[in-house]
Amino acid sequence: MPATPPTDHILRPHAEVQYAEELAALRAADDRPKPPGWQLSPWAVVTYLLGGTLDNGVSIEPKYIGQRRLMEIAVATLATDRALLLLGVPGTAKSWVSEHLTAAISGHSNLLIQGTAGTSEDAIRYSWNYARLIAEGPSAAALVPSPLLKGMQDGALVRIEELTRIPADVQDTLITVLSEKVLPVPELATEVQATRGFNVIATANDRDKGVNELSSALRRRFNTVVLPLPTSVAEEVQIVQSRVEKTGRALQLPPTTAALEQISRLVTVFRELRAGVTENGKTKLKSPSGTLSTGEAISVLNSGLALAAYFGDGTLQAADLAAGLTGAVVKDPVQDRVVWLEYLETVVKERDGWKDLYRACREVVE
Repeated sequence: MPATPPTDHILRPHAEVQYAEELAALRAADDRPKPPGWQLSPWAVVTYLLGGTLDNGVSIEPKYIGQRRLMEIAVATLATDRALLLLGVPGTAKSWVSEHLTAAISGHSNLLIQGTAGTSEDAIRYSWNYARLIAEGPSAAALVPSPLLKGMQDGALVRIEELTRIPADVQDTLITVLSEKVLPVPELATEVQATRGFNVIATANDRDKGVNELSSALRRRFNTVVLPLPTSVAEEVQIVQSRVEKTGRALQLPPTTAALEQISRLVTVFRELRAGVTENGKTKLKSPSGTLSTGEAISVLNSGLALAAYFGDGTLQAADLAAGLTGAVVKDPVQDRVVWLEYLETVVKERDGWKDLYRACREVVE
């Protein structure tokens, strides 16, 4: 087996590369039944996602912090002939879970179709090498397989990100594949039948603009698992802190200190504006137009840490958070600005120990 090439220069290694040691340890310790084509048993896949300590003492880092039952349902779905749809608002770790599920089950996560408004049927089914097509006519050698077609041939999981971004008529290209497990190739008078181990994980949200509803026929082909927002401040702080630490290492940022106090402030602001009420339930708030997801909180904190590392003293301060925080809240320069200013004056200004954040945000917004 050829040696794995070094990945130190890669900005974002695939999950199977980043967590290769954990996956190898799980494979060595895994003595439970595996579905056909799977690298790990369902139990080991859930352990990989949620973390734990193996009998041999190896510690598995949690990839998803949330309800165990949701992950068990997702993994059990993929062991059947039903495709899996991870549904939720932006920033609820749908893509993150999808990638890690695929890495654990198939051993690689690179069979990916990124859904956009411009995604065509060719991107889902197959396309052609037009030079060969003109020279030789339709042939197997001229056919360029899509990730979906390759997954069917190889017996591997295929990821479809942002399924609801794809035009509705293109989405329905999946119906035959998901129901019959076959992809017709009429130009060659043949078809590709899926081999054992093949399945599809799609992610979707129904909150953003530009979303195309799934047809009822297509939705019936999926088992839907809704990934919720974190249930508590402590849980969301843990998620943000964990993800930011990994990102900082990947980006090789200079050593910085992100005090839990600053992370807790950021998460509290997001949760209160998202819910339209303060954490103590005493003050009703207007919500901005954006989703203010956990993913956005991670981005704001990453930005603040970069400011602290390169232009500060290495310790995250309120001023380092203010620009990113204001930008995350104020998506609409008129409506959201009013919401943000009202929140600053009625909540942040009056909260004990938050005066520095109030002053920093006021400087940015003015």
